[in-house]
Amino acid sequence: MSTPVPVVLDDPTRAALNKTVAAPSSQVRQVLRARIVVLAADGKSNHEIARELGCNINTARLWRNRFLAQGMAGLQDAPGRGRKPVIVGEREAEIISATLTPPDNATHWSARRLAKKLNISKSAVHRVWKAYGLQPHREKTFKFSRDPLLVEKVMDIIGLYLNPPQNALVLCVDEKSQIQALERTQLALPLSPGKTACRTHDYTRHGTATLFAALAYPQAEVVGTCAQRHRHQEFLDFLRLIDRNYPTEQIHLVLDNYCTHKHEKVQRWFAKRPRYHLHFTPTSASWMNLVELFFSILTRQRVRRGSFTSVQALYKALHAYLRDWNEHPTPFSWVKTPAEVLAHYDIDVLGTEH
Repeated sequence: MSTPVPVVLDDPTRAALNKTVAAPSSQVRQVLRARIVVLAADGKSNHEIARELGCNINTARLWRNRFLAQGMAGLQDAPGRGRKPVIVGEREAEIISATLTPPDNATHWSARRLAKKLNISKSAVHRVWKAYGLQPHREKTFKFSRDPLLVEKVMDIIGLYLNPPQNALVLCVDEKSQIQALERTQLALPLSPGKTACRTHDYTRHGTATLFAALAYPQAEVVGTCAQRHRHQEFLDFLRLIDRNYPTEQIHLVLDNYCTHKHEKVQRWFAKRPRYHLHFTPTSASWMNLVELFFSILTRQRVRRGSFTSVQALYKALHAYLRDWNEHPTPFSWVKTPAEVLAHYDIDVLGTEH
């Protein structure tokens, strides 16, 4: 049996090895390697080290020699340690290509279905999907505006939001139609510690309501009223309500392109009142009208979990919510510039498409 090469440690190296052994966060394999080197420096043979640490003699010999050859760096894992991927090259490309091609009689692949088709494991498909960020089970929606005046309208409306006129009022106006008066078949189970609130999935439908609303920006005060329908007649009634609430101010109205807002009688009403200035959102971009944000809050906080015995009960609940909102309105603040919004359409502020 050959005599092992002795190991000599200086004080800093011995201290570093002892620290590795004592540290609770050290990995087991790192502790074993450090103890092998320390015992070797104490004059122990590979056989004695293996017996004391309960490891194989070849393990003791390996880490003694690695330390002698490379020092502390030799005790680290070699590059590429661990199981090598089994799906590479053309096989990987085949999985990606198949994933991007929808299957027959289905809209997208599942991992199991694709694995069966390619005769590989489901885990192999998952590894490739994760490596390339493929998520066939997910889908997003989009809608790009094709309005020829997109740039002009975006800059006009965002200009109102970022620099509201000093001696005028900005009102974001729209209607939320088809609000359903749903009465749940049983009383809801309330929220309690450890249990979420519950409601029945079935209901009695009593009818629908339309909420007309005008949100003052940036104060976020809301003028609103309910109606059974949302024709130009109801819209004119709502405009008269706005006229009574704000009898003297210059008013800038932000509207979407719903046909009611451009009806001939509505246009004549505005023509007789030059203090109203109209600003229409781009087509397919009514999200720029900030009253839509209020409608979203209203739906989440009052409508979606509500139970209403009649349309009149729904009216009452909506009007009560409006009164409560106006007692403590939450000011809205538009922060994106026209350039940031138009960047989503690949258009710069000069209107040049990239």
